[in-house]
Amino acid sequence: MLNTIISHIFQYIRFIRLTDIVDIAIVAFVIYKGVSLIRETRAEQLIKGIVILLVVTQLSEWLQLNAINFILRNTMQVGVTALLVVFQPELRRALEHMGRSKFGNLFSFDENIESDITSVIEEIAKAVQILSQNRIGALIVIERDTKIGDIIRTGIILDSAITAELLVNIFVPNTPLHDGAVIIRENKIMAAACFLPLTQNQDLSKELGTRHRAALGISENSDAVTIVVSEETGKISVALAGDLTRNLTIETLKKALTKTLQLNRHKKNKNKLMLWKGKIGERNTKKR
Repeated sequence: MLNTIISHIFQYIRFIRLTDIVDIAIVAFVIYKGVSLIRETRAEQLIKGIVILLVVTQLSEWLQLNAINFILRNTMQVGVTALLVVFQPELRRALEHMGRSKFGNLFSFDENIESDITSVIEEIAKAVQILSQNRIGALIVIERDTKIGDIIRTGIILDSAITAELLVNIFVPNTPLHDGAVIIRENKIMAAACFLPLTQNQDLSKELGTRHRAALGISENSDAVTIVVSEETGKISVALAGDLTRNLTIETLKKALTKTLQLNRHKKNKNKLMLWKGKIGERNTKKR
């Protein structure tokens, strides 16, 4: 009996092609990534609800509950469109994640001069220290790979060099630009008084104000790093990838920014170098 089973297995294996293995591996990878993206989000609960509906639909067919089966099947047909609306944040996050991948970076042709990250971090940290000591509320968003031009357009365009003095002056109370967020792109303050999307997370502490919720909101919709200075306490927080790290000192803020921004720059340079090497190799091949 065992020999018969083994012989059947080997018989099937002989008909498996390399493309079949690659096909299965790609599907498994996509499913794994999909599960990773929806884990610990509202979509996880929605998926469970959909699975329950599918099981109930199949059971109603087996038990010949025709009325229930008819209603559920027609609901499922309309549900495909509803899923696109319900899962819009997750789908957007997945597509942005793909765009930030190594493959997506091959299509990036940004030729801007590399900014001096160290000096930028120093200026931001100096401004944050002054704002924190004087308990002046602030919201500073540092753009990374995901472009947030739609957010920039909600504010006042500045396109100016990053200086601690300018950042502090922007957030001084009762001035035209103090209400809203400052957006930093590369080595420029692109805009001030920008409106950010608020997080929809219902589990946040009630002591977190609008600034912290806005910081989490932009971090959920992009890979930007957002610095928050509390107006009530002067405490410094950083939002990244939907997580909020609170009660930072100036030194820990510098370390966090250096680690995040320099790692991001290193990855971009590495991908551009790979693309450049590919172009050089192609040119050499053509010459030969």
